[in-house]
Amino acid sequence: MATELKQVSEQQQQVEQMQTLFKQQQAAFRAAPMPSAQTRIANLNKLKRAILDNQQALIDAINEDFGGRSTDESLLAEIMPSIQGINYAIKNVKRWMKPSKRHVGAHLAPAKAQVIYQPLGVVGIVVPWNYPLFLAVGPLTTALAAGNRSMVKMSEYTPATSTLFARLMADSFAEDEVAVINGEAEVGARFSEIAFDHLLFTGSTSVGRHVMRAAADNLTPVTLELGGKSPAIVGPDVPLEDAAERICFGKSFNAGQTCVAPDYVLVPRDKEEAFIEAYRSAFKKMFPTLNGNPDYTHVINQRQHSRLNAWLQDAIEKGAKVTSLSQDGDKASRCMPLQIVQNGSDDMTLMQDEIFGPILPIVPYDSIEQAMAYIADRPRPLALYYFSYDKSSQKFVMENTHSGGACINETLFHVAVDDMPFGGVGPSGMGHYHGQEGFQTFSKAKGVFIKQKFNAARMIFPPYDKPLNRMIYKLFIR
Repeated sequence: MATELKQVSEQQQQVEQMQTLFKQQQAAFRAAPMPSAQTRIANLNKLKRAILDNQQALIDAINEDFGGRSTDESLLAEIMPSIQGINYAIKNVKRWMKPSKRHVGAHLAPAKAQVIYQPLGVVGIVVPWNYPLFLAVGPLTTALAAGNRSMVKMSEYTPATSTLFARLMADSFAEDEVAVINGEAEVGARFSEIAFDHLLFTGSTSVGRHVMRAAADNLTPVTLELGGKSPAIVGPDVPLEDAAERICFGKSFNAGQTCVAPDYVLVPRDKEEAFIEAYRSAFKKMFPTLNGNPDYTHVINQRQHSRLNAWLQDAIEKGAKVTSLSQDGDKASRCMPLQIVQNGSDDMTLMQDEIFGPILPIVPYDSIEQAMAYIADRPRPLALYYFSYDKSSQKFVMENTHSGGACINETLFHVAVDDMPFGGVGPSGMGHYHGQEGFQTFSKAKGVFIKQKFNAARMIFPPYDKPLNRMIYKLFIR
């Protein structure tokens, strides 16, 4: 009882601290509501330096949280895209900040119109556990580029990374510029209730619904980066070895714990077994062994590991065939080999919910139209991957499917393109960030209509019963 009371007291203190920080950031923003390009670039450079100077510490912390995270995967998916995103923002922020000239019709002349991009104020960022550095730094980069103050809620499932990131940000920024919040799920829930000027959440669809409800009480606009069951379609013409190798990389990366990982693969029915063999060969080439292999990432924690095994057992009990691609996994360390699932059905949990782990269902199809209908019958995914070297087929699939983003003959890599928006559609999310779209997400595009001394509008002022009014109507209403 005493322990529970202590936890409640600590959580209450954290909630009060969040409110204090929020008010501090609001006050600081009001004192400087339009930071210069130089100030924004300086902040981005501080963020960049914090990462570059602490690369190994960040890699070690992420490895500790996962109980085994590939160093190269942390470099490829955490450090490198964070730095590249910052560099891209530094290079382009002055251009993004320039007012955009807009057309003024003859009926409003003489006048000018422009759109200016103002910072929103204080931005809240909720970070998931699967990429705890990149999914904190990516949104923070565009929030700072847009001139905002930011509060960042890190995941309770990555305590080592979260603690380190909080220290690095405290060393680099004043609390009224960037503040990092750590705490359990209750703290995260209360974080979503703060009246931010914008709230970006990355995580599961189920939690995203709660975040949106909490934000609605304050009419806080939200960007939701969720997930869903992102399909890969193996076209009838593509060599199976090519498709299998690229899908294997995308699914094995971070042990499948990626919001845009291929969730299931649609394969021509007569090529199902051949594809599985090609996939097995690709997996064996990338990961000859698993136990002690520093290249293979472990499942984040026991809760997630137990969930994945329960879903596999559910599928087996309902008639699925499950094939492990390696026999040397280690349950104690949560090193889980990739599992191929055949004969899946809609009543199996792993065919309903985002898998988020090293399990890959294979869904056979008889025509590309049937494969596309299968996808269309389900909630719109965050990503879609199509494998075919036929350009007309590529165009047909891209134009007749819906997803947050897509790759042709690749997986995952669209997320790393700084000059493209990233975001979901429907159940996989709403809104965009990355690059210029991220800058715009965290800015208010304010239309400004400008006149000087001469006022032509005086000619249409009341009384309206004038020949000039009738002439104007004839000219402009047609």
